[in-house]
Amino acid sequence: MAAAPDDVRNYLLELQNRICAFLQIEEGSSTFREDPWHHATGGGGKTRILQDGAVLEKAGVNFSDVMGVELPPAATAQRPELNGCGFRAMGVSVVVHPRNPWVPTTHANVRFFQTQQPSEEASWWFGGGFDLTPYYGIEEDAIHWHRTAQSACAPFGPQLYTRFKAACDRYFYNAHRREARGIGGLFFDDFNEGGFKNSFGFMRSIGDHFISAYQPILARRKDLAYNEAQRRFQLYRRGRYVEFNLLYDRGTRFGLESNGRVESILMSLPPLVRWDYSPEFSPGSPEAQLYTQFLQPRDWLSNAPKSSDPVPVTFS
Repeated sequence: MAAAPDDVRNYLLELQNRICAFLQIEEGSSTFREDPWHHATGGGGKTRILQDGAVLEKAGVNFSDVMGVELPPAATAQRPELNGCGFRAMGVSVVVHPRNPWVPTTHANVRFFQTQQPSEEASWWFGGGFDLTPYYGIEEDAIHWHRTAQSACAPFGPQLYTRFKAACDRYFYNAHRREARGIGGLFFDDFNEGGFKNSFGFMRSIGDHFISAYQPILARRKDLAYNEAQRRFQLYRRGRYVEFNLLYDRGTRFGLESNGRVESILMSLPPLVRWDYSPEFSPGSPEAQLYTQFLQPRDWLSNAPKSSDPVPVTFS
């Protein structure tokens, strides 16, 4: 079956609507603002942003469908044979920065690329995934997240979860800090296995499972009590998120190098952040445990939940 970009576009628009609807229900007060935009070389998108909510300090759900005459370096670094290709790139990108430190930040993206060399058949592939960045590690949430990721992959091959979980652990890594961004999830790119129907189905499964992966965590944790010290730790850890997105993220580089809409590209950045100088955390504290127990690659599927809802604690 030949690639069908219009089918992908329709799915992505519907996915954007569903994700916004679920986040709006959890937020309950503030609403999304929508900004349609046009790309200089063709196409455009719809950026939806919710800011300063009671639950969601900032959430962005972007749809884009852009065309260009030549792929930028960020897109060809892994595939130099595509230098000089015209392209069509579409996707939905999600970033949620919750207000409560007990709720993890999350990111999801599903995308489709089609490239064309003169007098040659078009090439296409899918990419995407979802990952979780907790500030306070909770075993139950991490296990649920990874079990849902495994369920998304299972119908398409028994090894895909293991393969794309490992790719996620490698990708979302701040090399200058020698530190993972979070607890990972799934990351895949250049995916065209089994033909268009199978590959499109896999991409849809990832997009569809994102809501079931994140919604229970957000609902369980959004009303937990927290103190100012825990809020400071959240803002400090957000700095790691910013560092990754500005230094390493290929999607950010692709958007900027292809002259994309800057406000939409940088919607992933949190509204507030701290860069405290080399803070120290007491051994065994929840803050220290984030580093020692959660920001290390783990086989989450072999663990059983150890506890239910956590009891927030004060730290020095």
